[in-house]
Amino acid sequence: MLIAKHVRPEWRDRIPAVVHVDGTARVQTVHAQTNPLLYRLLKEFEGLTGVPVLINTSFNVKGEPIVETPADAVVCFLTTGIDNLILHDRLVSKNPLHKIIDRWSAFTPMSRPCHGGYTAR
Repeated sequence: MLIAKHVRPEWRDRIPAVVHVDGTARVQTVHAQTNPLLYRLLKEFEGLTGVPVLINTSFNVKGEPIVETPADAVVCFLTTGIDNLILHDRLVSKNPLHKIIDRWSAFTPMSRPCHGGYTAR
């Protein structure tokens, strides 16, 4: 369900990334019966942070199309500042070696867009 609702004043500072300038947020509700995995994730997050809200956003980089496949997601993850990627039930994280490789790639004659293959600079 997608609804624009007014965010209570006491919550606006706790979830500023989801509050629009008019004080509303686009709300999607989750029920244990219809999506038990996401419901459990929300409950765990609430238990850790005290905030029962997750941000649902598109997965893309400015100027690039939305990521549509796991392969697109991996390319975007490896070629941007994203630190962690969750694919299905797997968490993939960058390590310090990626930073070395990333710095080296700045000197190569190819740039890597988030979506698709390589393009010449």
